[in-house]
Amino acid sequence: MTEPAPVDLIHLADAEGNRCIVRVTGRFQPGVLTGHDILRADVLASASFVDARLNLYLFQQDLDAWQAKLSDLVPGREAGIGGDRGLSLVLRMHEDGWLSITVDDPDRLTTLLGIRPEGDWVNEHHERLEQVRLTWPREVIERTPGVYEWSPNRKR
Repeated sequence: MTEPAPVDLIHLADAEGNRCIVRVTGRFQPGVLTGHDILRADVLASASFVDARLNLYLFQQDLDAWQAKLSDLVPGREAGIGGDRGLSLVLRMHEDGWLSITVDDPDRLTTLLGIRPEGDWVNEHHERLEQVRLTWPREVIERTPGVYEWSPNRKR
């Protein structure tokens, strides 16, 4: 079975060439109960002063939290992903439509990007999240803390 093509969970860019992308590339440990539902991702941050590629591991609860924060994102609020285990990415929306994007990898890089996304980017990012979930669905159930089993809906 071949690995699915990467899917951009986050893809923010502007006409000046600034961009921030979180590209999900696959499962961390396919077929291993404790690592199967953890997703590998690359964070690509680029502006005139930075061009970085960083690693991020996403748990299913990270995707749930991203969905909730994205739904509540209005000027003056933030939505973020990661952070508990290393790299964090935080978007802060401003009244004028600009986003301040903080990329913080404690061991490697901290940077702030300013991007003014076009169109209905929030709804587009909900669709991106749905595509990630369709491509790599949750297939492991944690019955009790530390006790895992395969979901009856698991694709083989």
